[in-house]
Amino acid sequence: MRRSGTALSFLWTERVREPVDSGVAPVSPLGGGVILRRFSGTLLLPPLSSRLGSSGEAESAAHVVFTIGTQGTQRNLGSAQSSFDLENGLPGSKGLLDAQSGPSIGRALQPPVHHVQRRESFLYRSDSDHEPSPKAVSRTSSAASDLHGEDMIVTPFAQVLASLRTVRNNVAALAHGPGSATRQVLLGTPPHSSQQAAPAEDSGLQLVQETLEELDWCLEQLETLQTRRSVGEMASNKFKRMLNRELSYLSETSRSGNQVSEYISQTFLDQQAEVELPKPPTEDDPWPMAQITELRRSSHTSLPTAAIPRFGVQTDQEEQLAKELEDTNKWGLDVFKVAELSGNRPLTAVIFSVFQERDLLKTFQIPADTLLAYLLTLEGHYHSDVAYHNSMHAADVVQSAHVLLGTPALEAVFTDLEVLAAIFACAIHDVDHPGVSNQFLINTNSELALMYNDSSVLENHHLAVGFKLLQGENCDIFRNLSTKQRLSLRRMVIDMVLATDMSKHMSLLADLKTMVETKKVTSLGVLLLDNYSDRIQVLQSLVHCADLSNPAKPLPLYRQWTERIMAEFFQQGDRERESGLDISPMCDKHTASMEKSQVGFIDYIAQPLWETWADLVHPDAQELLDTLEDNREWYQSRIPCSPPHTMGSDRFKFELTLEEAEEEEEEEDEGQCTALNRESSELPST
Repeated sequence: MRRSGTALSFLWTERVREPVDSGVAPVSPLGGGVILRRFSGTLLLPPLSSRLGSSGEAESAAHVVFTIGTQGTQRNLGSAQSSFDLENGLPGSKGLLDAQSGPSIGRALQPPVHHVQRRESFLYRSDSDHEPSPKAVSRTSSAASDLHGEDMIVTPFAQVLASLRTVRNNVAALAHGPGSATRQVLLGTPPHSSQQAAPAEDSGLQLVQETLEELDWCLEQLETLQTRRSVGEMASNKFKRMLNRELSYLSETSRSGNQVSEYISQTFLDQQAEVELPKPPTEDDPWPMAQITELRRSSHTSLPTAAIPRFGVQTDQEEQLAKELEDTNKWGLDVFKVAELSGNRPLTAVIFSVFQERDLLKTFQIPADTLLAYLLTLEGHYHSDVAYHNSMHAADVVQSAHVLLGTPALEAVFTDLEVLAAIFACAIHDVDHPGVSNQFLINTNSELALMYNDSSVLENHHLAVGFKLLQGENCDIFRNLSTKQRLSLRRMVIDMVLATDMSKHMSLLADLKTMVETKKVTSLGVLLLDNYSDRIQVLQSLVHCADLSNPAKPLPLYRQWTERIMAEFFQQGDRERESGLDISPMCDKHTASMEKSQVGFIDYIAQPLWETWADLVHPDAQELLDTLEDNREWYQSRIPCSPPHTMGSDRFKFELTLEEAEEEEEEEDEGQCTALNRESSELPST
């Protein structure tokens, strides 16, 4: 199955600007036979006050309602089979709007489908404590409302563009008609009859005032853009601020809620934490690079091509394994069953199947015995005694990414080299994982933390090991790539694996959401992927989604993954307790709540990410959102009632590295269980 294209084909309806006073119908810039993109409605903006945060910052923008139409006929935007230059894009590309340039390199954004019952993430709530959300949702519920079917713009830069588009519409309305009174008001010329023009003049003056206010707001937003500050960072800071407020509410409900809040804040927000420095490592402690250099011997032996097993692993249950691997192209492959049937070699079996399915062996001239040698060596460097970050997790991420790459929205978008890089990145993204977090390695003054200067410690280590293993005997699966291909692949793999650092989650989410929303309100609503930055951003997000795909999997699989990650957390907590260190959030087996942790993880991490991904590939991920919602409700229903957490001087506080100071929250929510207990006590006794 060959996947080598260069176009991300969205279908979206967008307005083509028309001359104000011209009666000539606009011509599609894409040439004849291409859909004429129009809105069926207008762009609706809330009052400026609802786009301002609690302290009136221009950056704290709320929501813009973007109404999408479905008029016109559609033609799929094709994609040529061509190579992609990481620096310069497609060779000879003339751009999307050139009618003579052939197939386009873009994806027209699909309008959202109305899902009445689906919850929305906290990103769609108001960014102000004093202004109600346009959807009027409470902070403890994200149930849909009447505006659920509209496309809500929440990233600040996209809001600026949408507001500027409204300004343009207002000016067009004022200038409509050569002799209209509103046009004369706009141009400052007196009307012919003051009595007849009075109503029109009032209306025109109001529109002029609204237009000036919109321009002022946009200018204030744009003035906050600093030289080294990206538009994605505007959204990242806004989302961090909103998540901070949500976690503050959660931390006040109970002691376990406070622990969940600490875990999410410390894991998924890029913060500097207090570092404890215990005793330095002893001379007996092995140096990490020495371990990499002295590669562990793999149990494999060189096999002739004819003797290579069907799925790369020796097993006496090959038929049962074949039956399980029939689901390789489907969401929800049972990796646990694959591990059982493959002699605990799930990563080798899954990747071997994916490479054959995508015909990558032939495309890149990879000898089957070389691929098998590398996969067995790689899998041997995953620790089987680590509960979660083992070769089963790596196999699950590889297979999830394979499915996401094969969805209709993306199957013809990326080149074969980009697909190879994504699969390889997933395969090595947790190799040699010790079963503890980056912060644990930093707090314990580990050699890895010293080597990588406390920056994405494990992710850098996984990359070093994954590439070092290619130097093993008959393990270089990229030996037939050209120098340029090899360097390009390495660059992409490094960028993708480093993006799996969970502390980068909010920045990655903000960048992706800004990209999607900005393209919705500009140009033809087409997301161009004609440069390395945009293409790698989508691939990074895809790998990140695959890495956080457990909550979107069938419940039986999700429950097994949850039990495993909690077991790994508890093992780290035991080590911290034995070393006299503070126990990390969610790592204390005596106080952690598995159910609350998963509800919080879905609400604040998984759902916002998958919502944004679903916008990008609409409608391909709708079933995953439904599964995510069902799994959340299952864990929510199993949260036991717990006593309220008395917040005293040790109340948990979040410290986010933001330019603007946060106002301390004073409202306390004692939790649903407390409310129920109070109501029960007030009932008359029988």
